[in-house]
Amino acid sequence: MTSGERVEALAALGRERVLILDGAMGTQIQDLKLDEEGYRGERFADWPSAIKGNNDILNLTTPDAVKAIHKAYFEAGSDIVETNTFSATSIAQADYGMQELAPEIAREGARLAREAADAIEAETGTPRGVAGAIGPTNKTLSISPDVNDPGFRDIDFETIRKAYHEQAAAMAEHVDFFLIETVFDTLNAKAAIKALLDLKAETGIDRPIMISGTITDRSGRTLSGQTAEAFWYSVRHARPWAVGLNCALGAEEMRPYIAEIARVADTRIITYPNAGLPNDMGEYDETPEETSGFVGEWARSGLVNILGGCCGTTPEHIRAIAESVKGAKPRRPARRERAMRLSGLEPFELSA
Repeated sequence: MTSGERVEALAALGRERVLILDGAMGTQIQDLKLDEEGYRGERFADWPSAIKGNNDILNLTTPDAVKAIHKAYFEAGSDIVETNTFSATSIAQADYGMQELAPEIAREGARLAREAADAIEAETGTPRGVAGAIGPTNKTLSISPDVNDPGFRDIDFETIRKAYHEQAAAMAEHVDFFLIETVFDTLNAKAAIKALLDLKAETGIDRPIMISGTITDRSGRTLSGQTAEAFWYSVRHARPWAVGLNCALGAEEMRPYIAEIARVADTRIITYPNAGLPNDMGEYDETPEETSGFVGEWARSGLVNILGGCCGTTPEHIRAIAESVKGAKPRRPARRERAMRLSGLEPFELSA
């Protein structure tokens, strides 16, 4: 099955039921309890700086463990898994002095997910997709890192665009979708969108784009200040295969913002909340039953098309979510009258 055929098959499946995304990669990696030596492996035994915490390097040092995590999510009911490439850009990898390795990390992350997907697809006869995860980087284009100089930026749009282009090009062969996720700064997301459109124009490689923003708290805004509706208007030009929210909030807190996007978006809604809010130790206590209870209601209320989990979620959470949405009809994209819709921090609509 080609990537295009797989996307069509998943789209057809998604017209019948809610599709299931995977859960947290980082949570599963934490359960491996790797020390510095475990992260380094043989290849990076003599690396001059500490690399523990660089989860993406495990694509090179412990590939079997990464593939096993993907397999566990597929076996729990995921139709689509994300690659272990959230930080596989030269910008993010510079924290570890590994910026030159970013394309290899991205390529191997995509390959491992593809191998896991293909094995399950062959075993079950049902399509299993791979979404190339594109994280926000550790830089922001809209906000100064210096509180004393609001106009200062320590990176520019073209530098971020190039980093995303490099990452996407490395993953393209093995993925069915590109997923621009955990968007806290819409301008960073714009750089990723531009990179993907450039890659398509240059190579002819056409992978559907999914975009997932992050509402940082109960203010209902991204870190760069946009409401959920304004965020949608800012990225709608990319004609995403799906749009939605992930991270920062648990399902209970996220619901009003998912409902806000679902009301206006003329495409599929994807959402994958955290397992509740972190406790005082930074850990997540929400059980699979609790998380699935919240998102199952979303599905029954017609708010979503694709459901998964972010920080703190496990294969058990995904299994419970898949069970909770059985029989629920997927959301129908919003149909709205033609109007001029603009966005700053707030949405603006001018009707005829």
